[in-house]
Amino acid sequence: MAEVIPRRGLIVARGWVQAALLVILFGFSILGWLAYAAYAGAPPIPARVVDPSGAVVFTGDDVVRGQESFLRNGLMEYGSIFGHGGYLGPDYTADYLRRAALAVRDEYGGQTSDQASARTLEDFRANRYDPATGTLQLSAAQAKAFLTNRAYYQTVFSDPTTHYGLRPAAISDPAEIHQLTAFFAWSAWAAAATRPGQSYSYTNNWPPEPLVGNHPTADNIVWSLLSLIALLGGIGLLFAAFGRWNFLGWHGREQQRLTFFAPGEVALTPAQRATAPFFFVMAVLFLIQTLVGGATQHYRADLSTFFGIDLAPLLPFNLARTWHVQLAIFWVATSYLAAGIFLAPMIAGREPRGQNWLAYALLAALAVVVGGSMIGEFAGIHGWHGPLELWVGNQGFEYLDLGRFWQILLSIGLFFWVAILFRGIRGRLRQEHPGNMPWLFFFAALAIPAFYAVGLLAHPDANFTTSDYWRFWVVHLWVEDFLELFTTIMVAYVFVLLGVVAETVALTVIYLDILLYSVGGVVGTMHHLYFSGTPAAHMALGAFFSAAEVIPLTFLTIEAWSFLQLGAVQEAKSRTPFPHRWAVMFLASVGFWNFVGAGIFGFLINLPIVSYYEIGTALTANHGHAAMMGVYGMLAAALALFCLRYLIPAERWSDAAARLSFWSLNLGLAWMCFATLFPLGILQLYESVSEGYFEARSLKFLTSSTNALIEWLRLPGDILFIVGGVLPLLYLCWLGIRYPVRRVTLEEPEHPLFTEIGEPAEAG
Repeated sequence: MAEVIPRRGLIVARGWVQAALLVILFGFSILGWLAYAAYAGAPPIPARVVDPSGAVVFTGDDVVRGQESFLRNGLMEYGSIFGHGGYLGPDYTADYLRRAALAVRDEYGGQTSDQASARTLEDFRANRYDPATGTLQLSAAQAKAFLTNRAYYQTVFSDPTTHYGLRPAAISDPAEIHQLTAFFAWSAWAAAATRPGQSYSYTNNWPPEPLVGNHPTADNIVWSLLSLIALLGGIGLLFAAFGRWNFLGWHGREQQRLTFFAPGEVALTPAQRATAPFFFVMAVLFLIQTLVGGATQHYRADLSTFFGIDLAPLLPFNLARTWHVQLAIFWVATSYLAAGIFLAPMIAGREPRGQNWLAYALLAALAVVVGGSMIGEFAGIHGWHGPLELWVGNQGFEYLDLGRFWQILLSIGLFFWVAILFRGIRGRLRQEHPGNMPWLFFFAALAIPAFYAVGLLAHPDANFTTSDYWRFWVVHLWVEDFLELFTTIMVAYVFVLLGVVAETVALTVIYLDILLYSVGGVVGTMHHLYFSGTPAAHMALGAFFSAAEVIPLTFLTIEAWSFLQLGAVQEAKSRTPFPHRWAVMFLASVGFWNFVGAGIFGFLINLPIVSYYEIGTALTANHGHAAMMGVYGMLAAALALFCLRYLIPAERWSDAAARLSFWSLNLGLAWMCFATLFPLGILQLYESVSEGYFEARSLKFLTSSTNALIEWLRLPGDILFIVGGVLPLLYLCWLGIRYPVRRVTLEEPEHPLFTEIGEPAEAG
């Protein structure tokens, strides 16, 4: 009879589990209500838009078809709508609004006429939409301005040159230009027309545009102040609590003797060995992502040529940026998938047969998704549209550019990865309380495909406001919350396996992470939607709770240094060398960039009053690079180095390559942010406040001599990042497949830990 192993009970206080469940339930209950409010309060798409005589200017179908054209042609990766998208082209909401307002004012008498200004203001603020008939009536001057703007966009998008950074004659069909202009006109109407029952527009008076009376609302200013109070008060309360009770307990292992097993002494399972190709693919994708990123940035330094070569006919800005954004997700995800597969046998203490072949199948599926989606995006942006464009071409949402077929296939692949993990650790799960680390590892892994799949609710022919709501579940909840949670659990497991931290302490840190990030991060998703056509409640709750996101970053950054000091003490007491110096250094850099990139730079642009003038400028890109690369990119590198240290024979391992990669990636990223993106963002913010948002987003401002010089100053940092940072990492990953460890792999590892923990040393 098989021995029945009793289930281990919960190893932390039950209150941690209860508090985590309550906070998560609270956050998602609010998100559910806000989803209803987003649908109910989204700017309506009129069935017909008419002039005073009843003649149709454009239809609701034109608006929807124009939105589809905007997305499938990759224009969201060039310019933006409601402030969200690319940063080279204009924000088309602000662009149409300014051009239409000027045309209307000229029609009424011009700049010198006070009456003309007053009538222009009245035309744009008046909401003449009749929900009973679905008809929106424009003034005669607004209808005429639509025709003027349509002719302007026909000239821009059918330009046979690459003057704008787009491919030649990107869109030339007059019918498609009409639809595209209708979409821009609808977004501009929503930005200026008064929301029923309120004194501000559907977009909370965004963009700032004095010609139509768009100024910051009371909600914008009041909730900015309350956000600051929430931040300062929250940090004070948190440090008071931890100063009083110190319930994390960074103690217990300081005096114990550790013996780190040399990498050659750790027997690897077949699935662990199968992760080596994953890391090589990760590094190749990372290299391609940085190269197209360099091309993207060069457009802002020199719009016409890439060192004498005109890239735009083959690689226009919107295609380069599409690939840059998508590959960032792909290469980081590849590292996470491999690390999860590598850790599973160490968590379970065994590995089922055939696990390696499932891992290879997952890698093949990932290659199909990456290759297929990139080809589809190339075809879509180059105008090779067909009946399957939505499915296999360019879907066009920023961060969700890939066609829906590839999006579904990627979701299925992520669920398949979870199934691989479950198959590997199910024996351990049967022995554990659902609140212990093995189950949390599984739940966090399951959340990754589940919340990525939510992005399927964003559809190109749905109202842009509601689609953007679901898109940001992927951009924020998936990336900033659930990848963050899985990150915490994997890092905690690594340190438990290394014997640096006791399992009880690690589990406490995980629950603390769930509490602190969920309090601000879940509802804080709404800080992306201040001006996307959602009601003011989204601004109020998004601002207040996103301020709370900085609190855990502040606290956990300080705790990270305490943790590293503890690790240094233990390393000094170990009788064997510590094999993971550079993996731990990358983890230390994650803490730094988490605080700077996500905390400081993120909070800077999340304040509603700052975001009102700043959204869609270089400060947004500054936060994105520092947070995405600084946190998830550095962590992906850390996980790769940790696993590769066991996958590469000791005599082939290169500490010099790891050291060079660490310093080059971090210094290159710092150069990128502090030498270019941050100063350029401050200049752009100043231009937006002093001259206007339209001016700050114009090509004339972006390509000015001062800005061009700042963009050129980024070049040394980019070279350091790519040559000194990415290439050595690629070299180490190549070693993992070129010189696989010769040690015979076992179906079950000899050691459940990478470390032998001895008795405490006697006091001297």
